[in-house]
Amino acid sequence: MRKATLLAGSLVLATSCATAQPARQAASQTPDAPAAVTPVTTAPTKGPEPVKPTGDAVNVRKVSWTKAKPVSKGKKVALTWWSGVAPCTVLHKVKVKETSKKVTITLYEGTARKARNVSCIMIAVEKTTTVKLKKALGKRKLVDGAKP
Repeated sequence: MRKATLLAGSLVLATSCATAQPARQAASQTPDAPAAVTPVTTAPTKGPEPVKPTGDAVNVRKVSWTKAKPVSKGKKVALTWWSGVAPCTVLHKVKVKETSKKVTITLYEGTARKARNVSCIMIAVEKTTTVKLKKALGKRKLVDGAKP
């Protein structure tokens, strides 16, 4: 008798789990409506991460910027670009070449020397830095030195 009760209870439990819907899903579904979709939310972003050149990176390479905005009456340029996380990816230096017709700005990134034996996650980070010009930008064209 004891085995029969245990077997009957297991069968009831197994069949009810296979056919029952969670209360939230059952209430939201009708024959003509699709299943409810739970929206995915992410934390709000606070904007690009401000960085300054370290000057001590290794494996340095040119990196393209995505935005350049004159600030301080054109005496400075705020640059924005996508990068990796520090110390695996740091801004090494910024090279500025000014002529009467254009201003060429080149960003150089590399790996910080202290990043030995560090695990680097592969995630994109928006970064920004501000560059001071010798004279105000005026009508001169801004050029990305990393682009051919």
